[in-house]
Amino acid sequence: MGYSVGQVAGFAGVTVRTLHHYDEIGLLSPGGRSHAGHRRYDDADLDRLQRILFYRELGFPLDKVAVLLDDPASDPQEHLRRQHALLTDRIARLQQMAKAVEHAMEAKKMGINLTPEEKFEVFGEQDPESYAQEVEERWGGTEAYAESQRRAASYTKEDWQRMQDESAEWGRRYVAAMEAGEPADGERAMDLAEEHRLHIHRWFYDCPYEMHTCLGEMYVADERFTAFYDAMKPGFAAHLRDAILANGVREA
Repeated sequence: MGYSVGQVAGFAGVTVRTLHHYDEIGLLSPGGRSHAGHRRYDDADLDRLQRILFYRELGFPLDKVAVLLDDPASDPQEHLRRQHALLTDRIARLQQMAKAVEHAMEAKKMGINLTPEEKFEVFGEQDPESYAQEVEERWGGTEAYAESQRRAASYTKEDWQRMQDESAEWGRRYVAAMEAGEPADGERAMDLAEEHRLHIHRWFYDCPYEMHTCLGEMYVADERFTAFYDAMKPGFAAHLRDAILANGVREA
């Protein structure tokens, strides 16, 4: 009888809506139907779905995925070899990028134009310069750091306060979405992840989706960032990381 659309969604970690969409555009049409007309997926369908998700993770648009999978000259082994090569290259590039952007968000804690009184008034007990030396030593040669420094140098106390207020308000809305049961790959969570990316872009430096994905991974890899987000709600950091990834795939 094969597998139902709900079962396949559970296996693959995607939504039923995604599987329906793949069927509608002819990317993954189930091999059979039940007596009631419901979609039933066989093992070959699951193999094709796995290849689709690999290519999507690599950033390929759906129309390109369809071309690759339906190429009569290719076979499953060729797809695996190609995906392995692409993944290996991507891992190397992401590792290099991660070295350049890790902890870059901490630069926002540096209130360069603020007096000591203003710094603590805006940031409370967190010293905005406590990470300044570490950040400069690690990322002082990157363009993201240079751009962040250029912008921060012009910010006033009011600018930093507005930035903090925006971040806090976004955090409240994200927590509300989590408490409402919003999945990380849901539209509401992905929209909030996009707001997060644009906040970085607006206040600090250009943040393309690949860089944003690296930041998301850092939020769960670095216990300081995990503690910061999870203080708002347990599981926040991992949920945000997954939403950032889903948003990047959506925009690919």
